[in-house]
Amino acid sequence: VQLQASGGGLVQPGGSLRLSCAVSGIIFGDYDVGWYRQAPGKQREMVAIIDSVGWTAYADSVRGRFTISRDNAQNTVYLQMNSPKPEDTAVYYCVAKHRWSAEFGSWGQGTLVTVSS
Repeated sequence: VQLQASGGGLVQPGGSLRLSCAVSGIIFGDYDVGWYRQAPGKQREMVAIIDSVGWTAYADSVRGRFTISRDNAQNTVYLQMNSPKPEDTAVYYCVAKHRWSAEFGSWGQGTLVTVSS
């Protein structure tokens, strides 16, 4: 499985940013995908996941501001980040697992998002 994340960068508080992750090497429709993040000095945490049939889950801290989606024709998962806050600053990782697996075992290289004015 290969996951290539892109779209990170500097964004102002209250702005918007969209992360993309191109996934290859798998039958994308059989996989759950999502985003995790790790802020400096903090543990890695789940941000949002979308399963193979489109069910979604979000961390409480981003629910209502971030939206995860997937395009099965393009083998791509997105994270739309609206109204980001400085505490959203982190390296964001794209993740994937087969729908029968318990844990996300495939991780991308990460893309840095910095929320600052």
